Amino acid sequence: MNKIFIAILSLVFAISCKAPQKEEPIIISPEDLNASIDEVTEIMIHDIFSPPVASRIFAYPNVAAYEIMAMSNDNYNPLAGQLNGLNPIPKPDTTKTINYDVAAMVAHMELSKRLIFSEDRMESLRDSLYTVWQGKNPVLFTNSKAYGLLVADHIGEWMKSDNYAQTRTMPKFTVDADDETRWQPTPPAYMDGIEPHWNKIRTFVIDSAAQFKPIPPPAFSLEKDSPFFKELKEVYDISNRITEEGDTSEEIQIAQFWDCNPYVSVTRGHLMFATKKITPGAHWMGIAKIAARKTDSDFSKALYAYTKASVAMADAFISCWDEKYRSNLIRPETLINQHIDDSWKPVLQTPPFPEYTSGHSVVSGAASVALTDVFGDNFAFDDDTETPYGLPVRSFTSFKQAADEAAVSRMYGGIHYRAAVEVGVKQGRDLGNFIMANLNMLNNSKVAQN
Repeated sequence: MNKIFIAILSLVFAISCKAPQKEEPIIISPEDLNASIDEVTEIMIHDIFSPPVASRIFAYPNVAAYEIMAMSNDNYNPLAGQLNGLNPIPKPDTTKTINYDVAAMVAHMELSKRLIFSEDRMESLRDSLYTVWQGKNPVLFTNSKAYGLLVADHIGEWMKSDNYAQTRTMPKFTVDADDETRWQPTPPAYMDGIEPHWNKIRTFVIDSAAQFKPIPPPAFSLEKDSPFFKELKEVYDISNRITEEGDTSEEIQIAQFWDCNPYVSVTRGHLMFATKKITPGAHWMGIAKIAARKTDSDFSKALYAYTKASVAMADAFISCWDEKYRSNLIRPETLINQHIDDSWKPVLQTPPFPEYTSGHSVVSGAASVALTDVFGDNFAFDDDTETPYGLPVRSFTSFKQAADEAAVSRMYGGIHYRAAVEVGVKQGRDLGNFIMANLNMLNNSKVAQN
């Protein structure tokens, strides 16, 4: 009997001495979101995703995180019912306490992991954050994580229906070598045309890939007084002038700053390898981060900016690629080598897809409209996005100015004619304005009260 009594006392003592469960708050900052997006960018550089595919990789995780945030923040409206095919996310278990910012981060990292190849790198970041959050409040973290994964599965199902998987099995682009007006693979790698079926990807906001179909490019002609040949000769003359000036040329610095070509190949002897560069979408995600930091935006506003910009850019790529493989226009490099100067090389390496319209111009136009809508016009900023890749900071007085420079950089680089950049940036801005008019993300009545 005494032994039983002693055993019971020992058990009671052990339970009473057990350390209480931690219940510290878990604070999610914009830098946690920045870390996730930056890691995705680095992984995409490593895995070499094309610019259109990269835009898809940014958009879906941002949407998933945003939908969770909007459920708990009355200042923001959900995107369900506004984005094509997106249904409301599952409701949380009201019997459990959830940190919605944690859940948003969980969903963001989970979907990002599913969309890239080097999953282990994303898992490393995820696990390091999980350890911190778990240590602060295990129960709250467990509940939040479960809800974040539930929403990630919901967005994942929506994502699977966007025709991406089907386009992986569609035929490669066929080059018509007998038609001198049509695109041909360019040196040094002579790669096949990238993503010829991207116009079949489901759009996010716009009605169809062809909704913002631009005017046709100038009619192909090698007559010296034709508008087309004048644009071709302009590319050649600009390139020669700025090349003679060397790396101190402002135009060369602009071209290099906005290069954003993940397919740059370098040949040394018999060896060919790719250099690492970000995509146009990644550059504008970097600009969104700069703006969010400059305005001291909280987690919700930073996520709002990322989501609005990434959705606009995803639709911009679909719109642009629809035109690229419709007009299927030959690049300046091919024509200059054939008809003007067989030893000429552009300042930038020509990317592997048709010329018209300029992808960077369309995407920059759309992104600049989205970020202006969030942070305002005449928003001055110093763009250090390219410093990790050995390029200096460039300063801009507005997102519009940055987009204009990104567009003209393609002509300075020798990879686009003037029409492609001027029509392209307009195409992007028209598309961006449509999205801003039709995507109601801010609950204006609540924002006004605050």
